Formats: sequence, structure tokens, C-alpha cells
Amino acid sequence: MKVKNVAEILQELAPLEYAEDFDNVGLLVGNQDMDVTNILVTLDSLENVIDEAISKSCNLIISFHPILFKGIKNLTGSNYVERAIIKAIKNNISIYCLHTALDNAIDGVNAKICEVLEVKQTRILIPQKGTIKKLTTYIPETHAKALLNNLFAAGAGSIGNYSECSFTVDGTGSYKAGKNANPVKGNKGELHLEKETQINVTFPRNKEKSVLSALFDNHLYEEVAYEVSTLDNVDSQIGMGMIGELEAPMAEKDFLTFIKNKMNVSCIKHSSFLGKKIKKVAVLGGSGAFAISAAKNSGADIFITSDVKYHQFFEAENKILIADIGHYETEQFTKNLLVDYLTKKMPNFAISLSESITNPIKYY
Repeated sequence: MKVKNVAEILQELAPLEYAEDFDNVGLLVGNQDMDVTNILVTLDSLENVIDEAISKSCNLIISFHPILFKGIKNLTGSNYVERAIIKAIKNNISIYCLHTALDNAIDGVNAKICEVLEVKQTRILIPQKGTIKKLTTYIPETHAKALLNNLFAAGAGSIGNYSECSFTVDGTGSYKAGKNANPVKGNKGELHLEKETQINVTFPRNKEKSVLSALFDNHLYEEVAYEVSTLDNVDSQIGMGMIGELEAPMAEKDFLTFIKNKMNVSCIKHSSFLGKKIKKVAVLGGSGAFAISAAKNSGADIFITSDVKYHQFFEAENKILIADIGHYETEQFTKNLLVDYLTKKMPNFAISLSESITNPIKYY
């Protein structure tokens, strides 16, 4: 098992293509062709985590947060970021990060929060835009079915709970081959008419490379005519936050106590109580104040997130209860999610849950 093999498995859960533009994800330190001994899963790849990896003979760290977020101009060990990177390099330890790629995954950070809080019937709160692409191509009718099957195998044609979706139109294609061409059908210098099928399939953005490879590898023409466009359609399986419902409504204070117990939280900052039962719950792990409007518009009774600023609590406007339970606290079970996922995918491989506490915030 090499680093790139583990990365491929993680991409199935959280494709890097769906990370936010500002983010820094993927292999941040190390060599993708390095053989992996053991894996350590953590929220943050700090110095104490690197030390833990060394003590447990782990040479690959799977980290939720990126230790390298902004560009650095030198490595002198002058701050915690540089010291962690230097120690990892010295000990031949690779670091792979998922961050917002996992935030946007349907079975990622927010799904785990909902699981812990027993929130059911969940869906994405803010679906990501620009994730669905469409391929249009043309091929002789006799070869259309074979090409379609290869496109399906490469990941095209999946829409929600449906697979092998396509639309085809039969018509007549024309071309005149130049003197340097090598036409499969027709003769050089002569106009050729061919009964062709127009194939239309959609595919997720992260499958573009494999879909186009399938197109070129299985098309019989020397020059393949095709178009790829990005659709405005929303993919309900990718995006930030999640919303769902409790099995039974709970009083506001009772639900906050429930959150404390389930999420191991000592205190919760919240907006004014509204005097109504909590049934519909919206969550967004990490800094999620930008989604307050989305949570309100979704009809949620409560929005659970972190890093809400003073003036942002006013945005509740007596329409929703905002609960800031802490950044670390919203994401703390993410490493359990990753360990469970990797253990199922690699049952005979040593995968350790980091015991290092990386929460920089303390309460007195």
C-alpha cells in the first residue's frame, strides 16, 4: 500500500475536486509513491501529533485540517507550522489533508454530527454549484451502445439514485477528410455522410478525467467531436452543512443539554430562546456563520455551528436558535469517521485514532 493508494480510497469518500477554492487539500507533505507502514488519523497535524506518529511507527498522517494553509517562504522552525513540517520531513512522515472536501461530502463531517445528535432524514443544507457536467459526442450508430457502456463504467450517467442515464438522437453526420487525415470511414478529399448517434450524458465534476479517457479510448474516429459543459443543476449529494429532523420534538433547553452530553461540550453560546420546540435541526461543522441565512430559509428550528461573531447572533432575528458549541467540538468526531471508513476499506491495515488533544481553546 502506497500513499497514493490510500489517497485514492479517501477520494472515494471526499473527492478533492469538491474542496473550496480557498482551501489546501491533498498530499501536503511527503511522496505519493512511498510505502505506508501505519496510518494515524487526526484533526490537526501539530508537533505533538507528529511525535505520536513516530511513537506508533506511523509514516502517514491523515489530517482533517491542513497544517499548510498559506504559502511559506522559508522553513526555519520559527513557528508551530514550520516545526511540525520539519519534524515530519525529518522522520519521513507524509501528511494528507481533506478539510473542506470532507465538509462537502454527503457522508462527511456534517453527516457525523447528525449521527451523534440522532438527527434523521438528512439532506445537504447548501448544495455546491458547478458540480455537474455534461458530455455531448457523436459516433456511428453501430458503435453507440458500446461507447455508452464504457462511459457508464467510467462514472457517467449517474443522477441521484439513478445510474446509466443518457439521451441519444440519431441523425446524419458529415465530414471531408484532408490529405493528411486517416479516416475510418470515407475517402480523403470526399464529402462523407454517416448515420450517427448523438450521445448526451452527465457526470460529476471529479469524474471528468476518467470519462474523457473512456471517450477517447473507445471512439473509433481519428478526430473525436465532443463538447463538455458545466450545468447549473444542483447536486443534492455535495455541499456544506446538513439539515434533518429529530425523532421527537424537544424543548430548547432540553435540546441544548442533549447537545452538551452528546458532543462533550461544557458550555454553549446561543441566541435568544424562542419558546418553541426543536424539531428541525441544521448543522455545519467548523466556522459556519455564513450559513445562518440558509438555515433560516430552510425552516430549521436550531442551527448548530461555531465561530459565530457578536453581530452575527443578531441574524437569528427571532426566527431560529443559533447555537455556537465550539470549532473543535463540532469536528471532534471527524477522526472517528475517517478511522471507521479506512478500517472498512483496508481491514488488514493498521490504522490508529490519534490520542493527542489538539484543541487550542480552553475554558475556565
